[in-house]
Parts: sequence; structure tokens; C-alpha cells
Amino acid sequence: MTAIRTIAVLGAGTMGRGIAQVAAQGGYATRLFDPVGGALEKARQNVERTLEKGVKLGKVSAEDAAATLGRLALDREIARAVADADLVIEAVPERMDLKVATFAEVARCCPAHTLFASNTSGLSITEIAAASGRADRFAGMHFFNPVHLMKLVELVRGLETTEATLAAMAEVSVRMGKEVVVVREAPGFVTSRINALIGNEAFRMLETGVASAEDIDKALKLGLNHPMGPFEMVDLVGLDVRYSILQHLHATLGETYRPSNLLAQYVKAGRLGRKSGKGVYVYDEEGNRIG
Repeated sequence: MTAIRTIAVLGAGTMGRGIAQVAAQGGYATRLFDPVGGALEKARQNVERTLEKGVKLGKVSAEDAAATLGRLALDREIARAVADADLVIEAVPERMDLKVATFAEVARCCPAHTLFASNTSGLSITEIAAASGRADRFAGMHFFNPVHLMKLVELVRGLETTEATLAAMAEVSVRMGKEVVVVREAPGFVTSRINALIGNEAFRMLETGVASAEDIDKALKLGLNHPMGPFEMVDLVGLDVRYSILQHLHATLGETYRPSNLLAQYVKAGRLGRKSGKGVYVYDEEGNRIG
């Protein structure tokens, strides 16, 4: 299999820009694609701020930060972004139709040897892979937010994913500074499936008045040693993302995963978490909690 030197990341949202940053830090020539110019500029500024903070904290050298930015290119043309990519990592919104359409287009524009990965947190890798026309060279690479800090990558094996594909993506993950677990495709994989249950039950307890959001978060952090409470976590991930995952798990795994009514109401009200300024908690423009 061809050595991976160039990586294209599709989608400049929270996950995409984080994946692009760790790819560039890992030494790969990295192209970040998004059709919206404003999203690319926001992504560039975010990566710069993250690296500057790393330098101030002594976790990244000034030379490495500069080299990382030098390896990162931004592009609004998908065909150009993937033209010489050895690996394409998709991080578009969590909709099956969008992911399928994205890979169908990418397959027409990139070299025959290119490997494909999806950052989906729970959708079927096999189904997305089928649209790409190269199911043997397709796997899931599920990163976690914030990407530059979270150490795990869930490497998800589809029905036809080869061992060579998994090995190549595992090597990339390690160079990005990650540790890998290999998961056979199943709804929600490992982390999304368990985390969805915890978060959904927290909303049910909040809805029935068992405890306040603050006290539920505090209880799980201090009593179960979770680094974040379930409401802090869902505000970071996005309530719409969690709701979509639960809808998928409910459809595939049954009533245990039916989304809570309160979560559904929050999403319909536009309370999506930090990215909208209000979720379970309230945030300022910089994403700092203020209420």
C-alpha cells in the first residue's frame, strides 16, 4: 500500500479543523476543505490560537508550531483539495446522505490509491463505504473533541475493510499522537453508544426533577471520577449531534435509546450548546460558560 504523505480533511468545523491540526503536527502535508470561506478562516484562526496556547504552556515548541502551520493549506475546491491525497478524512455533519454524496464526489477526483476514512460517531461505515466504490480501502477514524487534547481514535472496521487499510490508518493515528482501539462496525461503536446512554439518562433525570444540571454534573465528576459532567459534555459535543446519534441508535437498537423529550425540546429551541451560545448552560462568544 502507498505510503501516506498527504492528507485531505473535509469539513472545517470543530472536528475537521482539529483533525487537520493534528495531521499537520504529525508531519503530513494537510489540506483542509470547506465550501464556505468564512469557515476556513475561522478554522485557521482557531488552529493558530490553539498552537499559540500550546507554545505558552510549553507543550509545543515555537518551531513546531510554525512548521505545523506551514504544512496546513486551506481550500474551497474539493477536487483540488483531494487531487493528490493519500488519505481523505471526512468530517462533514452527521447525516448519512451528506456523507454518501461527499465520498461519491471525492472518488471521482482523487487518485486510485487514496484511502478513505469517516469521522462519523455512529453511522454505518459499510454503508458510507459502498458509495465510495472502494470499500476495501475505507474505515472509520472516530476522533474526539477537542482533537488536539483527546488521545483516542476509534478505528472502525467495515464489512470489507482490509487489514492493510487498518494498519495504514493506525500508523497515521499514532503519528498524530493518538492511541487506537479497533472496533467492529456496530451502531454507536463503543464510546458513542455508552456516552449516549449516560447523557440521555441525565436529561431524563433533569426532566423529572431528580437533581439540577449542576448537581448531576458534579455527582458524576466527584462520585464516578468522570472528567466532565454529562451536560458539560453534551454542550461541548453539540445537542444536535447527540440527538442525531440517539435517533440512529433508537432506530437500530431499540427503545433503550429513545431520545429524552427534554433533549428534543432543547434542539428544537436552537439550544445546541457552546456553538450556539446556549445549551444546558449559557456561554459567551469565546465559549466560556457564563450561566
